[in-house]
Amino acid sequence: MSGAEAVLVIGLIGSLISVIDGAKKIYDAAGDAKGQPEEFRQVAARLPLVIEILRNAEARASKLDETKLEAIKQTLESCKAKAEELEKIFQKIIRKDDHRWFHRYKKALRILGKGDKVECLMEGIHKDTQLLVSEKLMGTATEAQVKDDSENRICLQHLRTTDPREDKKRIEDTKGGILKDSYTWILENSEFRQWHDNSKQSQLLWIRGDPGKGKTMLLCGIIDKLEETATTASASGCCLLSYFFCQATDLRINSATAVLRGLIYLLTDQQPELLQHVRKKYDATGKELFVDTNAWFALSEIFMNILQDPRLERTYVIIDALDECVTGLQQLLQFIDETLPVCPRVKWIISSRNWPSIEEQLRISDQKVQLRLELNQDSISAAVSTYIEYKVGELAKRKKYTAKLEKSVREYLSLNADATFLWVALVLKELETIERRIALERVKMFPPGLGPLYEQMIAQVSESNNADLCKRILSIVAVVRRPITLEELVSLDDTLHKLDCPEDLSEDIEDLEQTVGQCGSFLTIRESTVYFVHQSAKDFLLQENTSQEIFRSGIDEINHTIFSRSLQLMSRALRRDVYRLRAPGITIDQVKQPDPDPLAAVRYSCLYWIDHLLECQTREDTIKDLKDSGPVYSFLRQYFLHWLEALSLLKSVSEGVIMIRKLEDLQFDESPDVHAFIHDARRFTVSNRSIIEQAPLQAYCSALVFAPEKSIVRKTFEGCIPSWIQRKPRVETHWNAMLQILEGHTVGVTSVAFSPDGKQIVSGSWDTTVRRWDAATGAPLLPALEGHTSRVTSVAFSPDGKQIVSGSWDTTVRRWDAATGAPLLPALEGHTSRVTSVAFSPDGKQIVSGSWDTTVRRWDAATGAPLLPALKGHTSGVTSVAFSPDGKHFPTLHVSGYWLDIRQGDYQFLSFNKGQSLST
Repeated sequence: MSGAEAVLVIGLIGSLISVIDGAKKIYDAAGDAKGQPEEFRQVAARLPLVIEILRNAEARASKLDETKLEAIKQTLESCKAKAEELEKIFQKIIRKDDHRWFHRYKKALRILGKGDKVECLMEGIHKDTQLLVSEKLMGTATEAQVKDDSENRICLQHLRTTDPREDKKRIEDTKGGILKDSYTWILENSEFRQWHDNSKQSQLLWIRGDPGKGKTMLLCGIIDKLEETATTASASGCCLLSYFFCQATDLRINSATAVLRGLIYLLTDQQPELLQHVRKKYDATGKELFVDTNAWFALSEIFMNILQDPRLERTYVIIDALDECVTGLQQLLQFIDETLPVCPRVKWIISSRNWPSIEEQLRISDQKVQLRLELNQDSISAAVSTYIEYKVGELAKRKKYTAKLEKSVREYLSLNADATFLWVALVLKELETIERRIALERVKMFPPGLGPLYEQMIAQVSESNNADLCKRILSIVAVVRRPITLEELVSLDDTLHKLDCPEDLSEDIEDLEQTVGQCGSFLTIRESTVYFVHQSAKDFLLQENTSQEIFRSGIDEINHTIFSRSLQLMSRALRRDVYRLRAPGITIDQVKQPDPDPLAAVRYSCLYWIDHLLECQTREDTIKDLKDSGPVYSFLRQYFLHWLEALSLLKSVSEGVIMIRKLEDLQFDESPDVHAFIHDARRFTVSNRSIIEQAPLQAYCSALVFAPEKSIVRKTFEGCIPSWIQRKPRVETHWNAMLQILEGHTVGVTSVAFSPDGKQIVSGSWDTTVRRWDAATGAPLLPALEGHTSRVTSVAFSPDGKQIVSGSWDTTVRRWDAATGAPLLPALEGHTSRVTSVAFSPDGKQIVSGSWDTTVRRWDAATGAPLLPALKGHTSGVTSVAFSPDGKHFPTLHVSGYWLDIRQGDYQFLSFNKGQSLST
């Protein structure tokens, strides 16, 4: 080996480490810049692993022969060039005290947007380090580490539904930025200090107040302050911060499941080793873990495990606007309550309106502190006054107010604000559009209080030149299931093109943006997406008195418009291979979204057209739409497979299965053809959900080829089967009784049962596990229930569906939480031979089990305690047990040789209450 070659390679590695370490330090230095792009954060998080690999390589390079040194030299040089370019990009996002910083920051974002440059550079570096691994510089342990890093990134991508850091930045920007002096009062508030300083006794702070009191911005300020603490403590790695902002108008962030996904995402992004708790379940099922019907239960167990992880030091968890958690609020509150006694290192802050239901669930105790904003009127009023002082000063500069006018406006706002930030913000937004000469006259026309102000705003909309157009926009934004983009908004209603507005409105987004700005300050626009300025604004529009003004023909009419328009949009945009993937084997993880995205304008329509149809199903025109001659059947016959492909590209096939099932549940008494098609479409989708999810173009290949010959979907779209598939497999003529094969057990299945509500299936197997399944989609519900050490022979649900019981050859009976899959201890022990059958009593209070030890045993279903005596009388193994409908008797069956021995006429009955055999 040449010593010079070794020195050269070691020098290259050392130089590369310096460059990458420098890039990481540059990024860390930019930490004060709010809202760094997610791609920047993901890249920066992966740099330490690259450095670790290179340092390992540096230590081993001197032992390599000259051939290997030469082979890796070019790889190192290539890697260094990419790292230097990455360093330059990071350099541009450091905040500096000069007027050019924001220009450099925006330029860096443009670089990111053109070809995902930062991500591409990191991918190149990643591949180079993988090549070093393949050259055996690191050994098998590091190779596995590199692979694990890649799998972790995919897991995080599937976990992420939103990045709360981006939501925080959006909220702050939408509200005009955060003013430090408007929130610092709380840092000295006695309730806040009690929560912050009392490490064990006060774990939860509930900040509560009426709409518009500034709760969200208050929490943004608290987060900033705690982030300073976390940054100071980060050197010792002893402080983490995770937060989430609920928003009722956005389906992505208005559920308890979304809250947990966001909180877990932030924690695992900061402390990657915590991701192992997610991976334990994720590796077995993939992204279904986060979206199936039991996602809440799996995620709550994962989050509890993370919060109890001994490696987790002090952690702050903050949730804003709990009253806007539309789905699963009670579950979320219960979960928070359950964490307090078992997670002493975790402190919570939550905020909400003054809802009695939230107060009742929280059951305020010593561990919980309330901060009522209405009881801190002086502090809030002072903060609002500071806000008014600053914002009016800014307005006066822009509008060139005189000192006298500025003072008069400030005084009016201060006298009428009633300690309500939102009222001030709305008035100031209106003043932005008013000429200076009439500003004082107009400001005095704004009435005190949010309700009266909203009423005046809607009256102004009604009197405006664009009244009809503005009301139409408000009605659509109020009804949609999530905030929509300007492109989606203009697409969803034909009337946006026909009223007194520019003819090219659909093509000129700037004109539409101006029109949205005329909607009485109810709406705001952020990154081309339309939002309500506050949840109370949407609530106001939907209340009965106002809705008659906005929804002239009723909310049903708006839902029907969105549904009908969605069919038209999808019919225009959807086509086979819409992303031009070409190869049917390309998986969803390999798909790159094209620019421009042909699905951009129809994303909303693809996901929610059926929901809007269901909301207006009793309308006469909707009934016509559902007939055999109507547009629904026409759309499905032409575009059903294209729609499935689009759902796959949108990673929403499971949601599609549920949508089709909802559609099938409608009444089609006079529409046999459309009903038959929808029924066949459900069978087709359920059977092929997994493969279409994995590879979008398989909707036209294996899904069609393996469908029954007489399948309506197959016959309708048979022309879509690729011509290169010349020899088609033999398949059944019709769909058989089998809806779907549920695969997961590794050995024979011995017992299955439906939950009482029909939403779950449970199965027991000789592989010693019990498994649960989503009955609608067939997706496995994790985790698998593990605990038995021998074959599972019998499973059953409790009458209320909350428990599962299983019996096994290991002589035990076990209980499980049907929602989470958690074992309910203790195991029920008492049999001396194999358990063959288990059952719940009709009232769910008792469990009965039969065994080869010839006995029948009863157990308390709540505690697992045995109920004596054991029921004896059989002379051979008991093979089956069951309860009578009134719960007073149960028949038992045993095998004697090859004969069935059945007593009491045909059966032997055992008294349920006394455990005695009843005479014949």
